[in-house]
Amino acid sequence: MFYRLKYVARLEDGTLVSKSDGVEFTVQDGYFCPALAKAVKTMKKGGKEQVIEGLDRAVKNMKNGEVALVTIQPEYAFGLTKSAQDLAVVPANSTVHCEVELVSFVKDKESWDTNTQEKIETTGKKKEERNALFKAGKHERASKRYEKAVRFVEYDSTFSDEEKQQAKVLKITCNLNDAVCKLKLKDYKQAEKLCTKVLDLDSRNVKALYRRAQAYIQLVDLDLAELDTKKALEIDPDNRDVKLEYKVLKQKVREYNKDTQFYGNIFAKMNKQEPVPMTIDSKV
Repeated sequence: MFYRLKYVARLEDGTLVSKSDGVEFTVQDGYFCPALAKAVKTMKKGGKEQVIEGLDRAVKNMKNGEVALVTIQPEYAFGLTKSAQDLAVVPANSTVHCEVELVSFVKDKESWDTNTQEKIETTGKKKEERNALFKAGKHERASKRYEKAVRFVEYDSTFSDEEKQQAKVLKITCNLNDAVCKLKLKDYKQAEKLCTKVLDLDSRNVKALYRRAQAYIQLVDLDLAELDTKKALEIDPDNRDVKLEYKVLKQKVREYNKDTQFYGNIFAKMNKQEPVPMTIDSKV
């Protein structure tokens, strides 16, 4: 959604924090898009331009021409630390009161309402917006929006050859970033599936192999994790992240073998057979 509004923001004691007579910005699925936070440039966090979250719920439920008084708690305003704004210094842990007038809004087009080039452009814009959400630590929101971005270019049968290549790059990037979100959210099975989608498009993608190995380790599919890690090192032998992950994998194998030996000895006494330990190549 593309919104245009007027607002005045004050602290509880009436101190004017910021105001605008006609700010324009984008809200995605009811949330401010941090990538377009420049629109509300007077609202800052940590010295960087970033829209405060507290207005999102109000704006998405407002009608054209409606005026609302919104009370925003500190965690959805400027946070728990002191923040210097254009018109005032906001003390730590401050509640903010905003008088907001929604001047107008335009609903985003859905994928079926866009032509092929619009699909690619929209996916690129959405990717940047999701990146900003991810950097802000909002992994669940970012993940949902990466998924939505990919849907714009998922079916490319009507694309030209050049557009198909552009769509491929976007699908790889969005799915890789979404996989990181899933890893952060501990949804390891979905992270593995997303990396597999990338590898179906680019079998030598080191990031996809590395992240799928991370997912496999958490899923205790250690043999598959080893295969992905070794392949990634064959492609990029000096990749520091992959080397570190390989060390993690070897530690997991040692722990696995220790547990297997412990429980295996118990069952071996019953079955009169020795457990077979798992092995892994020690060379990197």
